[in-house]
Amino acid sequence: MGSSDFVLELNNISKQYAGNRVLKNVTVKVRPGEIHAVLGENGAGKSTLMNILFGMSVIHSTGGFEGEIVMDGQQISITNPFDAMNLGIGMVHQEFMLIPGFTLTENIKINREHTRHNLISRVGGPSLKSLDMVKMNKEARKALDTVGLNIDEWVKVAGLPVGYMQFVEIAREIDKTNIKVLVFDEPTAVLTESEAAKLLEVMRAIATSGIAILFITHRLDEVMTAADQITILRDGELIRTLQPKDTNTFHLAELMVGREVHVVDKGNRKQENQNMALSIRGLRVLMSGEEVRHVDLDVREGEILGIGGLGGQGKIGIANGLMGLRPARGEVTIRGKTLPLNDTKAAYAAGLAFVSEDRRGVGLLLDSSIETNIAFTAIQMRERFLWKLGPFSQISASQVRGHALQMIKTLDIRCLGPTQLTRRLSGGNQQKVCVARALALNPTILLVSEPTRGIDVGAKKLVMETLVKLNIELGMTIIMTSSELAELRSICDRIAIVCHGKIEGILAPTDSDVDFGLMMAGDYHKYRGKEA
Repeated sequence: MGSSDFVLELNNISKQYAGNRVLKNVTVKVRPGEIHAVLGENGAGKSTLMNILFGMSVIHSTGGFEGEIVMDGQQISITNPFDAMNLGIGMVHQEFMLIPGFTLTENIKINREHTRHNLISRVGGPSLKSLDMVKMNKEARKALDTVGLNIDEWVKVAGLPVGYMQFVEIAREIDKTNIKVLVFDEPTAVLTESEAAKLLEVMRAIATSGIAILFITHRLDEVMTAADQITILRDGELIRTLQPKDTNTFHLAELMVGREVHVVDKGNRKQENQNMALSIRGLRVLMSGEEVRHVDLDVREGEILGIGGLGGQGKIGIANGLMGLRPARGEVTIRGKTLPLNDTKAAYAAGLAFVSEDRRGVGLLLDSSIETNIAFTAIQMRERFLWKLGPFSQISASQVRGHALQMIKTLDIRCLGPTQLTRRLSGGNQQKVCVARALALNPTILLVSEPTRGIDVGAKKLVMETLVKLNIELGMTIIMTSSELAELRSICDRIAIVCHGKIEGILAPTDSDVDFGLMMAGDYHKYRGKEA
């Protein structure tokens, strides 16, 4: 039997997907009644660690994990979420798991309803019992009072403000009688400042009752206010576990993002060009999970501009809005000419091209050949690779083949030939095909979104070098959106950090890890403003 000082121990947890190790011997130990914060950028391994704790199918269908989970000194096996719930592990999700048409009581008590006998059930059996709404309402009321939500328990969830929904989620978890560990996954992401402060009070009250809390967040000030222990993950590794009294916001920011940056050689580039290739004012984009609320941004001719930030903050929405793939409004000009929004054809006509973050779902025709993928958009939008006879036109197979061979050589696409199906290529080579397709449009501004997502380290380096080569040799203006901050810092001239759907600020790649960490957490102006 192990030590029972800790209610939960995740010991030496490792996990890999398709040979890519996303967690490396991570250990997190939580005491009863402790608020234990887990910090880290996107891709640090926080979500994978929680998926392991909850026995999610994505873990067990991909070979399981290494390490052990211990509760109250006993090693346990969690193979599905029901195991986790039965052991007393609950979770308040970032995305709500509520049923809009149900009342607060029905949402809180779902799958744990109380029933009572009626005339029919006494004859027909227990399956015909009625819900004991009096008892359920009473217990729901107690849970709602604990979280400070002064709304009648019979009110339906539909139409409630998002902040209220978050508190209903918490009420549902603390109503469970066996709860020992409660995971809060970015709980303040959708809350106002006052609601967030209230939630931290509720968390402390829950912890005081003896329930341990795992607090997944990126808001550094909240961590310093609420946490008893802080664990920082970076690139799947445990960087440090420490107490708030032994650190500060600047230190946490540095630990969260700090890593060696390998700068790609850009040769003897021209001095900074002050002419504007692209100007954005008041851009708003309606994209689920990546909404852009108000972005002002200027992009200079011939630069590589990076757009970074944590997931769900809006960085992905910018390029999708500019390309007309998501509803957008605002003012955008390209070299002084207005770009009509919500019009993909107009975006292409203005000299934009886009490499989507979803290469398999949007960026590629997986069951078509490499040469077809490369030429497809240019045929549609530019009428390239066609031979014409009067009003008739036909795809020129020789032009398509010749251009594909040229791109395969230029971008070093590792394949059997231009007729190979793109589905058969590795992730890195699929990404190069996406770049080749964008280049077939002869763009002056290339938008690249998450160019290295899901590809191996060697392929990442080749994709980065390809972007730099396009920038240097063709003078192409490149806007690169990425969750990989180190990659942005390796090739970009400037990096705009997006937080809460707005530009938090613009940094040079050589600026400190602290400044990047503070901007990504939305705390830059709060702390750096005091120094001004």
